[in-house]
Amino acid sequence: MALTLSGLVVLLAHRVFTGVVDGSARLQGARTALDHDANAHRALTEIFGSLDIGTEGAGGFAGRPERVEFTTWQRMPAGWLERRRVIIGVEGGALIARSDQTLALQDSVTRVDFDYLLEPGANAAWVREWISPVSAPVAVRVRIERIAAIDTLLFIVGPRG
Repeated sequence: MALTLSGLVVLLAHRVFTGVVDGSARLQGARTALDHDANAHRALTEIFGSLDIGTEGAGGFAGRPERVEFTTWQRMPAGWLERRRVIIGVEGGALIARSDQTLALQDSVTRVDFDYLLEPGANAAWVREWISPVSAPVAVRVRIERIAAIDTLLFIVGPRG
């Protein structure tokens, strides 16, 4: 009888500890995904916030419904800023920002839509395309469709834009 009870206790303890370990692994995976999303949002905020348009050598702003291209000041690994041409769009199922390097911002992306705010105000209009060699929109709205969710993000174009 004692051996049966001991075996039952060991079996239950094993199930409890297995559940704790599995829960910990799921929590770590969720934390990693959340960190990745937060870093992607921070990178996009900095990219749009440092947009450079209308200055010599900056190039224009080419905003289309499925991708956007412009010049921005990007932070380099050594800490300083350099002007780079950036293309943001979907490639191979991921939302990417491409300049001299490719930065994967979101995985499992099925579609992305960009909208561009003409001017601030209550009755302001959003347009699907903005192509200009000398100006940028006030803000960019990004709608990201993923397999399990749809996210809508709003980025204010920085003072250089």
